[in-house]
Amino acid sequence: MNRFRNYRLPKPLRLLFVGVITFNVLWWLAAVIFQNNALPNPIDVYNTLPETIAGGMGEHVWASLRRVIIGTTIALIFGILGGLFTALSRKANQVLEPLLYLSYPVPKLALLPVIMIIFGIGETTKIVMIILIIVFQLMISIRDAIRRIPKENYYVLSSLGARNAHYIQHVIIPGTLPDVFSALRVTVGIAISVLFVTETFGTDKGLGFFIVDAWMRLEYLTMYAGLVAISIIGFILFLIIDVADSVFCKWNKLQSRH
Repeated sequence: MNRFRNYRLPKPLRLLFVGVITFNVLWWLAAVIFQNNALPNPIDVYNTLPETIAGGMGEHVWASLRRVIIGTTIALIFGILGGLFTALSRKANQVLEPLLYLSYPVPKLALLPVIMIIFGIGETTKIVMIILIIVFQLMISIRDAIRRIPKENYYVLSSLGARNAHYIQHVIIPGTLPDVFSALRVTVGIAISVLFVTETFGTDKGLGFFIVDAWMRLEYLTMYAGLVAISIIGFILFLIIDVADSVFCKWNKLQSRH
């Protein structure tokens, strides 16, 4: 019994717990102060969640989550390959760097009409938008991370007769993983926001459609249930990224402590 009494939650979980409570208290206070149907009490929203999920919200959640997973996976593949290619090949970087710098600052939502003309208003457009948001950030982050790796790190392996695969495994991957996770933290949140917009066009599946449809029917409890669901999706994805970062980048945390 003493063992359990002395147990304390890890600090990140304690901070998370405090953050969730604070958010819900502020939400409740706002609902009490404004007394508006458009801002329901969080308790009422959470009470309707089981009924809303049973009523069909689950398929909308899965549709959005599937698009995020597919788009992020494709973006990771092309972003990592593109970052390696531009970092290790001077000619490739000279060709691709102007393209990256010209296209990266363009708001991706501004490209939505162009993407819709090319790919239509179906599933492909929504996935392509997610890819465009993530892939350029990843390419630039990985390229710059590789360039920052000290040359001395390569000399040690070179003296041991290392091959290209050894450089990638023991130098490049450890040197770039923290930047990959940092880029994903930024871009995944933006990707979910843009996906919300794209799901209001040409589909009847997805949380974007679900939330806007509830809003137009003035079903505010249902609308907020959808907002809570999309927040939970984002939270789970961020949590996965943080866990992967702590598992695969242990040396990075040890360095930050010193």
